[in-house]
Amino acid sequence: MAPGIGCPDAGGMASRFADMFVDLNDDPRVDAPGQADERSTLLGFLRWQRATLELKCAGLTPADLARRSLEPSKLSLLGLVRHLTDVERGWFRGGLAQEDTASLYSSREDPDGDFDGAVPDPEVVAAAWAAWREEAEYTDRFVRSADFGLSVPDEWRGPLSLRWVLIHCVEEYARHLGHADVLRERIDGRVGQ
Repeated sequence: MAPGIGCPDAGGMASRFADMFVDLNDDPRVDAPGQADERSTLLGFLRWQRATLELKCAGLTPADLARRSLEPSKLSLLGLVRHLTDVERGWFRGGLAQEDTASLYSSREDPDGDFDGAVPDPEVVAAAWAAWREEAEYTDRFVRSADFGLSVPDEWRGPLSLRWVLIHCVEEYARHLGHADVLRERIDGRVGQ
């Protein structure tokens, strides 16, 4: 790979990354394919975002994961895991697949249930990760076999394509990974990546 923006050997970039979560050679994430069909590319970007969430949460205790950012915010890493579980569940199971399914954590009565229920209990943490992985696996299976012309009705925007939903989920993860950066730095000073 030629030196350039983001390349580890580009003009001192390796030293810039010295304080990151993992050494660049040990990064567990897999880049989205650079020369693939649209479905593989979009799933690749979604998987990268998911792997980044796992990286941001790695090595933390239940208390760390449930730690709130700053009052009055309810934001926590565990809350983000629970929130993103409901995001994937809602768009892919409930929306595109038209399964009769409810959110796992939030409801009309408790719209912040994903964050309110993010408590420092090992069983809550384990259940959140298990549910998140289950929804990610469901999404991947569904997208691999779905017709790209499939759409989901949306009362505000009209029909939304599978393509739109995938891009939206990548955007949703990316937005919240910015929050995760700040949360993780506040917990133990680890930054970026």
